[in-house]
Amino acid sequence: MDLNIALILGQDGITSGAIYALLALCIILVFTVTRILLIPLGEFAVFGALTLASIQAGTPSHVVWLVSALYVINLGLDGYSYLRHQQAFHWKAKAGLGAYILILLGCMYKLPLANMPMFFQILLTLAVITPLGPMIYRTCFQSLASAKSLVLLIVSIATHVTLVGLGLIIFGPNGAQTTPFSNATFDVGSLTVNSQTLCILAAFLILIVALWFFFSKTLYGKALHATSVNRVGAQLMGISPIFAGKLTFSLAAFIGALSGILISPITTLYYDSGFLISLKGFVGSIIGGLVSFPVAAIGSIVVGLIESFSMFWASDYKEIIVFTIIIPFLIWKSLTSRHSEEDGE
Repeated sequence: MDLNIALILGQDGITSGAIYALLALCIILVFTVTRILLIPLGEFAVFGALTLASIQAGTPSHVVWLVSALYVINLGLDGYSYLRHQQAFHWKAKAGLGAYILILLGCMYKLPLANMPMFFQILLTLAVITPLGPMIYRTCFQSLASAKSLVLLIVSIATHVTLVGLGLIIFGPNGAQTTPFSNATFDVGSLTVNSQTLCILAAFLILIVALWFFFSKTLYGKALHATSVNRVGAQLMGISPIFAGKLTFSLAAFIGALSGILISPITTLYYDSGFLISLKGFVGSIIGGLVSFPVAAIGSIVVGLIESFSMFWASDYKEIIVFTIIIPFLIWKSLTSRHSEEDGE
């Protein structure tokens, strides 16, 4: 291996690591707020990538019908809770969401999808995928908010399996790759930097700054931060755990879909590609102890670099090498962690 090859592999590793870091952020955010390990996070990424590919091909994505079906299911669940348990039924919010879905259906089937500028294609994709987050939370997790962590994990795995099956029905078995944001290249010394890499790194940095501003400067962000620090205390202060759960799942769906959109021009994604992608983000989040995002981000970059160099030295054992990284961190975590009262609830 010479210096040029090492630089190319390093560029690929940092690019992949930035995506894994975004997914690790989602995993940490959802886990600290709701105690849910979001196994189906990768499906948000895959659904986002394949939806954008369908739009660019001029074909309406049937995922919008999944959003519609989940809306009807949520409506029925909320109606049952209102009649059975006298829980609040926010009919104005439901009507507004119904109108939003009708607009999505109109955009998907009436607009000239293939001829739209890429920016609007991406916006439409994010608009379709992001509502899946809170709807899946309402359907699968809201009634189990106080359940044991093991129960939440089992439900998360079941949700992942269900979404993989729905992905096969919606998108089919064939993979897809989207149009690159730009084909420009830049020479930095002996290294040729692809503009797609720069787009991914720029999106990563912008998103990190935006999330920092959201959590430190906005009321909703501070509410989520308070819930992640102490769920019981936040609830006693009037912060709804249902609201916190839906908001975190919305952020996870948005970031997951954006991650899929970012990597779709450089790799072919299939309906079942999400699990491996999210699992590598999970390795990064474990390195951060499912608590610290800066450490998880560094760990995710390391995962991306190890994966990239493993493809060169031992491509057949690439996945084994990457996932073996998690073992020493799990051992260290088990030896140093303490059982808290809140964990035992």
